[in-house]
Amino acid sequence: MFTNPYNTYQRINKEQMSSRELEASILNKAGAMLKRCQEHWNDTDRDARLDDALKFNQKIWSFFQAELIDPENPLPMELKCSILNLSLFIDKSIYDIMAYPEADKLTPIIDINLNLAAGLFARVDDTDVEKAA
Repeated sequence: MFTNPYNTYQRINKEQMSSRELEASILNKAGAMLKRCQEHWNDTDRDARLDDALKFNQKIWSFFQAELIDPENPLPMELKCSILNLSLFIDKSIYDIMAYPEADKLTPIIDINLNLAAGLFARVDDTDVEKAA
């Protein structure tokens, strides 16, 4: 049976990623999915792509919510509360978009996803520098 080399690369790459890198990668993917929907708003397959992108975003933010309320989560309480508040905003925005789709409504979710991903990637880079020192 033939294995797609790209899929194999992705699987191996994910296995070697830190949790921060994985979270950043997933947030980037979520933002990119929404951005493609926004850029191709008038395409005939918009509804299906939008549904996929919104569901993907719901899943990842639900996962973050579950992780944040875990008593074993080591993040400071203030940071947990801030991220939980962001997740509530994302939830409300997603439901609003599902009910009343408009391309501009995607922008805040895209920005949050991509900015958080950039911050996580920056923290990964800082950690690498600290380890090397």
